[in-house]
Amino acid sequence: MSSLEISSSCCNQEMKLPLSPPLVEGSAFVPPGKDMNEVEEKSKDIIKFTSEKLSIDEASQLVISPVCGAVSLFVGTTRNNFEGKKVISLEYEAYLPMAENEVRKICSDIRQKWPVRHIAVFHRLGLVPVSEASIIIAVSSAHRAASLEAVSYAIDNLKAKVPIWKKEMYEESPSSWKRNKECFWATSTQ
Repeated sequence: MSSLEISSSCCNQEMKLPLSPPLVEGSAFVPPGKDMNEVEEKSKDIIKFTSEKLSIDEASQLVISPVCGAVSLFVGTTRNNFEGKKVISLEYEAYLPMAENEVRKICSDIRQKWPVRHIAVFHRLGLVPVSEASIIIAVSSAHRAASLEAVSYAIDNLKAKVPIWKKEMYEESPSSWKRNKECFWATSTQ
C-alpha cells in the first residue's frame, strides 16, 4: 500500500486524492515493558510524495535511532532565479507508481553499499514557492561517512532515475517545463 497525496492538474481540471501517512517499510515492535534500546530495531525506508509543505524535523525524527551517531540530510529548495529569470515557484508532477518503485530501488542500493539504519525520502508535488523544500532526504547510520555518502547517492540517483518533472514559473515570462539533464532517458536520446 502506498502513502501519497497527489495533486495534478491537466486541462484546467484538478484532481486531489486524500492524504495518507508516509509509506514505512519495516518497523520495530516494542513488547510491553521493554525499552526501545533493549529491542533490536528494524531498518525502515520511509517514502512520501505529497502536495503538503515538507517538514525537515519530521524527516529527521523518523530516521533517528539509539544505535546511530549520525543523521545526514539533504534539503532541496526552490531558488528565486534561473538563467537571469525571476522564478516565483516550481511545479512538480510524478508518475507515482514508477516513482515509488524507483525510490525503493535507490533505498535498496544504498543498503547494499553502506551500513545505514533508516532512510526517509520526501518529495513535494504541485506548486512549491521560493525557499520551500521540494525534497528532503534523511539517512541515519552509526558513523557520519556512511550517511553522508548515502544522502549524496540518493539525490544523484533520484534525479537520474525517478520520473518527476519540474515546471518553473517565472515572474515576467512564460513558465517552462525543465528537462532534467541528469535523467537517464534524457541522456540516452542524444
